[in-house]
Amino acid sequence: MQAKSIKGNSPETIQAALAQSMTDGFKPTLAIVFLSIKQDRAAICTILGKEDIAIYGATTNGEFIDEELGKESVAILLLDIDKAHFTILLDDFNNKNYRDVSKALAEKALQSFAHPAFLVSCSEISTDAEEVLHGFEEVIGEQVNVFGGLAGDDYNYTEQFVFTNGKESNAGIVAVALNEEKIFIKGRATCGWNAAGTTKTITKSEGRRVYTIDDVPALDITAKFSGIKNVTEENKDLIMEMATNFPLQLQKENGASVMRPAYQINWDDHSYICSGLMPQGSKVRFSLQPDFDVIEKVIQECELLKATEMPDADAVIVYSCAGRLISLGPLMANEIEGIKNVWKVPMVGFFSNAELARATNGNLEMHNITTCCVVLKERTPSAP
Repeated sequence: MQAKSIKGNSPETIQAALAQSMTDGFKPTLAIVFLSIKQDRAAICTILGKEDIAIYGATTNGEFIDEELGKESVAILLLDIDKAHFTILLDDFNNKNYRDVSKALAEKALQSFAHPAFLVSCSEISTDAEEVLHGFEEVIGEQVNVFGGLAGDDYNYTEQFVFTNGKESNAGIVAVALNEEKIFIKGRATCGWNAAGTTKTITKSEGRRVYTIDDVPALDITAKFSGIKNVTEENKDLIMEMATNFPLQLQKENGASVMRPAYQINWDDHSYICSGLMPQGSKVRFSLQPDFDVIEKVIQECELLKATEMPDADAVIVYSCAGRLISLGPLMANEIEGIKNVWKVPMVGFFSNAELARATNGNLEMHNITTCCVVLKERTPSAP
């Protein structure tokens, strides 16, 4: 498989970059398109469609193909995968039937491939990504490989889109189903945030809303731990500071943890809503503010993935949380450059509203404040 990555700030610059990429005879069949909500999606899709290139696309909170992070731009990974080895699927979430929709997509993929894997993106920030993952698992099994991220809209948090040739959805899912018998796909989700303090218990919760932790209102105990002073409704930056600097780490039954930052405060009772389910009785820890070792851990995990599972690659896709960019600022360029240097192959990525990948314990999870690195490699005839 050959891969090339291109970027631009308009349909015209993308058309020129695409033409340049094909001057040596390169004929891409699949485009992974990450772009700003401000870009002309229809025009970009028309340009790619005229070259008979299938599209898997999502709007973003920022996009990149290298360590130079894009803003309000377009980033594309072009691949020349045999068309018999992948298919694009897109559907709407009607009445928030997340699991039913992903089950239907999985069943369609099984009609084409005995062992499908998926790259997915979902629009609408309220999407229950955990239900989406359960739908894939229910049809294909817990071993299914699913990697992806929730679409963004340049941090407006109002309307996001996923799209393919001639179709788009502001409340749906787009997926590339890959034939794992022909394409190796491996991934690693890494947060890097260090936990701090003692393990605490969620003593009252409902769905994503956390009312009390150790019998103390969730907002109050978070403010006490973090040392944030201006804990008032007038502080419009409060929830972003809590989410990006002091997110909760939800401990799973086997000791692994996933990040669950707060994103909405209820001032009547000082509860808050987190990014994913927070079961009553579960254990949590707070996080320390990030520093450079957060980046080093992500790069080290990629190096470990290369050493143990994927020594060679044709292309890399990165789904990185928008909150990381807020927390780490310009340092994010070091993380992206570090990932790129592990395999030194064409890469594309975007800053997402949530990440989908296997956790440390091997279970499929929805993540936040996390970087998910996905590596693709075409199997050779002699490969097992």
